[in-house]
Amino acid sequence: MLIYLRVLKESFNFALNALRNNKLRTFLSLVGVTIGIFSIIAVLAAVDSLKSEIENSISGLDNSTIYLGHFSFGPTDVPRWKWAQFPTASYEEYQYLKKNLPDIDAISYTLNVPNETIKFEDKSVENVNIGAVTDDYYNIEDLKIEEGRFYNELESTNGANVIVLGNEICNSLFSTPQQAIGKRVRLYGRKFTVIGVLKKEGFALGDSKDTAVFLPVNVLRSMFGSNNKSLFPFIILKPEKEVDNAAFVAMLKQRMRLKRGLKPEEIDNFFVNQLQGFTDAINSITGTMNLIGGIISAFSLLVGGFGIANIMFVSVKERTNLIGIQKSLGAKRKFILSQFLFEAMILALIGGIIGLLFVFVASLIASAFTPDFEFVLSPFNIMIGTVIAAAIGLVSGILPAIKASNLDPVEAIRTGM
Repeated sequence: MLIYLRVLKESFNFALNALRNNKLRTFLSLVGVTIGIFSIIAVLAAVDSLKSEIENSISGLDNSTIYLGHFSFGPTDVPRWKWAQFPTASYEEYQYLKKNLPDIDAISYTLNVPNETIKFEDKSVENVNIGAVTDDYYNIEDLKIEEGRFYNELESTNGANVIVLGNEICNSLFSTPQQAIGKRVRLYGRKFTVIGVLKKEGFALGDSKDTAVFLPVNVLRSMFGSNNKSLFPFIILKPEKEVDNAAFVAMLKQRMRLKRGLKPEEIDNFFVNQLQGFTDAINSITGTMNLIGGIISAFSLLVGGFGIANIMFVSVKERTNLIGIQKSLGAKRKFILSQFLFEAMILALIGGIIGLLFVFVASLIASAFTPDFEFVLSPFNIMIGTVIAAAIGLVSGILPAIKASNLDPVEAIRTGM
C-alpha cells in the first residue's frame, strides 16, 4: 500500500514540475477548460436560480391549490371559440361551493382588476397591483402580516372599506407600518382604512406582494359588476391535506356541473387548473433549459479537452528521452501512465477551479446589479464542475499516457537524443 502511495506522490510531483516548466503552454491549455467549465456551470447556476425564484414566488401556495375559471392555464383540447363563450366563475358559485363542497380547507373568490394609483395626503404610488379577494385568500396564500391584521369574513362579505398594504406600498406612503394602521388612504375615489401591513416578501419574476394591496372583493364587484370577463374572475380552492386530490377535483366538477345545470352529454364549461401542473411545467422548462445549455457548453468543453490532449501529446514527444531513462532505470508502465494522467487531470482541475471562481464572481456581480434576483452557485453545481473537469482531464490524457507508457526504453532514449 505504501509503495502505491509513493508512486502516486512521485507521479503527482512529476506532473506539477512539468506544468511549472511550461507556463505558457499550461496557460493556453487552461483557457479552454476554464471557458468550458464557466459556460456549463454558469448555465446550471442561472437556471437553478431562476427555478428557485419561481418556486419562492409560489411557495405560499400548496401544490394542491386549484384555480377554477373560464379559461385554462395550459394547453386544452377545447377550441378557443368554444371556451371564449364559457361563463365566468361567479360569486354565487363561490358561495355555493363554500357551502356544498366537502373537504375544503380554504376557498376564495378573486377578481383580476387593473392597476391603480393609491394616495395618502400629498403622497401617492402609481401602478399598484390590486388584490381583490375574499377573506380566505389569507389562508390559501399563507400571507405574513407584519403589523395589524387581514380583513375578516364579515368585512369581506359586506364589502367594508378596509385595506391591507404590501410592504413597499406602506414604506412609500408612511414612515413605519405602525404609523400606517388606522390611517385612511384614497383609492378608486374612495377612502379605505388601513388595517394591516404585509411582511416584506421580495420580488420574483418581476412580481411581488410588496407592491400590492388587498381589499374585499365585494368592493370591486359593486364597482365593476359581477360577471365582467375582462376581470378574469377565479375561484381558488385549497383541499384539506389528507384528501385525495383526484377525488376532490372529481367532486368539484360534479358540483359545478350540477350548479350550472349541464346535461350528461355536454362538456364542462369551466376549467379546473391545478397548481401541480404549473410546477410540473416549470420543472420541464428548466430541465429543457439545462439540457440546451449543457449541449452548448459541451462544445466549449470539447475544445478544452482537445487542447489538453494536444498539449499532452506534445509533452510526451518532448519528454521521450526522459521516459526512456525512467523505464531503463526500472520505472514501470503504471508509473509512466499515472504521471501523464495526473498531469492532464491537474491541468483540467486547475482550469475547472478557475472557471468556478469566475462563475462565483459573476454571480456576485449579477446579484449586486439585480438586488431583487439572487444568483446562487450551489455546492451541487460546484461538485458537478469539479467532476466534469476531472473527467475531461482523464479522457484527454488517457491516450497520451498510454502512448508514453508503451514506449520502448531503448527506442525512446535513441529518439530523444
